[in-house]
Amino acid sequence: MALLPIAILSILGLAWWMGWGVLRVLVVIFIVWIVVLVLMLAAPAAEIRATTGFDARVWVIGGLVLGVTLAYGALVERARAAVKRRWGIEDAPGLAPAGRGAAGLAAGQGQGLAAGQGLGGDDALDRYARHIVLREIGGPGQAKLRDARVLLIGAGGLGAPAALYLAGAGVGRITLADPDTVSISNLQRQIIYRTGDAGRPKGLAAAEALRALNPLIEVHALRRRVNAADTALIAEHDLVLDGSDQFADRAAINAACVAAGVPLIAGSIAQWEGQLTTYDPAHGAPCMACIFPKAPAAGLAPACAEAGVAGPLPGIIGSMMALEAVKRIAGAGKGLAGQMLIFDGLYGETRRIAIHRNPDCPVCSGLEQRAPEA
Repeated sequence: MALLPIAILSILGLAWWMGWGVLRVLVVIFIVWIVVLVLMLAAPAAEIRATTGFDARVWVIGGLVLGVTLAYGALVERARAAVKRRWGIEDAPGLAPAGRGAAGLAAGQGQGLAAGQGLGGDDALDRYARHIVLREIGGPGQAKLRDARVLLIGAGGLGAPAALYLAGAGVGRITLADPDTVSISNLQRQIIYRTGDAGRPKGLAAAEALRALNPLIEVHALRRRVNAADTALIAEHDLVLDGSDQFADRAAINAACVAAGVPLIAGSIAQWEGQLTTYDPAHGAPCMACIFPKAPAAGLAPACAEAGVAGPLPGIIGSMMALEAVKRIAGAGKGLAGQMLIFDGLYGETRRIAIHRNPDCPVCSGLEQRAPEA
């Protein structure tokens, strides 16, 4: 019986050398178990114990445990196959790289694709598995994320976590717009960067990080500000996330989004507090100018460099911006259009306030309201 552990170790060594899967190894061990069980049944139990010092009952119990393990593995494989049949691999919504056919994959086209990298359906299925099993997202929702085009303005404290989560979620095309370069003082809160990125353009450094995180998506970087004249740029996207930190920039972005009819998810932070909402006057929600028609008085809303900011705070608000984007794209839950969420990190309090369109708003008052989205 001392040869039995050696036989099992030999099987495991052979399996490792041949690259077998766990299920195949268990099947082989189960076959060995059956052979040994037959030999045990062919001889009296007392003789087996005297010869080997091993009780046949223990062997039977071990076989039952092994059988249960095999049955569980078979069920997992069957469930996996059912998911593939339902959502497919080549035809699967949400399980193929955005805008890339089989020829594009073979040629290695698209940003962020390394030569020889396997980016087939199995990779996408594993990558987005936690989304696919969510009832509110599933395969159809992941398909919408794959096909979505998101413009992220500002790759700083808010944009850094938002960009990472959008890329991880599988948003098919992300455009980053930021005119600044990385500085050491950014690293306290802008977690997408590393010390070695100091001095590099933020958009380019962030784009590299996103492509490394998820090579199935397309990432583009713009080293400039987005202003009110960028209606055409915004119209190329389904959703805009604004993480800029100047009122003038925010007002210009809001005006361009209203003109293009594109929803705007806006977050802001100061010291220990952050706020978040979705501006979408085309569907009845207010725009930024409805709520903040004028810039705050000098000194009333100082920049982070002057007032300071708790490092994790932009991570919280930026992540919530990404969550609102995923919900809106996938059609899950209820968003923050018409609501402003205010988070107080110092005291751990969260509250919501209702916000409404201003019929006399200089930016969106003449905008015709569209039918609700499906």
